[in-house]
Amino acid sequence: MTVPTCFIALLFAFVLFCTEVKALSSDYYDKTCPNAELTITKVVKNAMSNDKTVPAALLRMHFHDCFVRGCDASVLLNSTRNNKAEKDGPPNISLHAFYVIDVVKKQIEDLCPGVVSCADIVALAARDAVSLSGGPTWEVPKGRKDGRVSKATETRQLPSPTFNMSQLQQNFAQRGLSLDDLVALSGGHTLGFSHCSSFQNRIHKFDKRHNVDPTLQASFAASLQNICPAHNKVRNAGATMDSTTTLFDNAYYKLLMNGKSLFTSDESLLTNSRTKRLVSKYASSQDEFFKAFANSMIKMSSINGNGQEVRLDCRFVRR
Repeated sequence: MTVPTCFIALLFAFVLFCTEVKALSSDYYDKTCPNAELTITKVVKNAMSNDKTVPAALLRMHFHDCFVRGCDASVLLNSTRNNKAEKDGPPNISLHAFYVIDVVKKQIEDLCPGVVSCADIVALAARDAVSLSGGPTWEVPKGRKDGRVSKATETRQLPSPTFNMSQLQQNFAQRGLSLDDLVALSGGHTLGFSHCSSFQNRIHKFDKRHNVDPTLQASFAASLQNICPAHNKVRNAGATMDSTTTLFDNAYYKLLMNGKSLFTSDESLLTNSRTKRLVSKYASSQDEFFKAFANSMIKMSSINGNGQEVRLDCRFVRR
């Protein structure tokens, strides 16, 4: 009997998916490094007490790692004389708090040399950043390996704050993430700060008929224009992502429903019937948002990175 090619392709994809899921497990370090997670939580908690921007930084770092080459800690590698790495690509220039991962890695190497990958550390630190900021917690699947390749040019694959719904949907689908994941993961914008450049397109020369995006609430748009004038010269000018910037909650969705979102990509969530319904659902129920966010984070953090090693220093590949 002849088996259709499409069926073979589907079966092959299913086998790959199952292999990937089996490779990660919640108890991966239970015997080889039982205190790894406790160590990470302590370091993240201490860093947060000294710098309130750490949670947003760690969560963003994890997103940016997984969306380029999968979750393989390629975002942590330093540039070399012959290669400009991801962290020096335009979308990643504002990434920070790499020192937190360095501190964690050093402490874990003292406990369990050569066992815990940098990619797993990033995933676990992001989880702790969320939970310690008042958000949900979840069981992080572990067993990722660290990649050996990091290219600044590949950061162009990251979803842009100026993306529309079609571009967002395609970008997420390429990584096996659904519209539901898109809406839930966008809720990560509840933490942090954005520079003017990421939303300048909405408040100056929006289109031929409007200087300001008409979907923006008028007084909110005016406040953004005040912070970010057309010829802004203040290097770090910008706005917080929502009204409770250090607290992980559902305020992002409430503001989005009221015309007070920063990015075009945020506003795009209201242009599709399914995603708009989910935005409304999460604005009404923080519990539903937390549940969805945790599930989508597990899914995103399981994107296969094809890593090959466990780095001894997260900034450099092993020789």
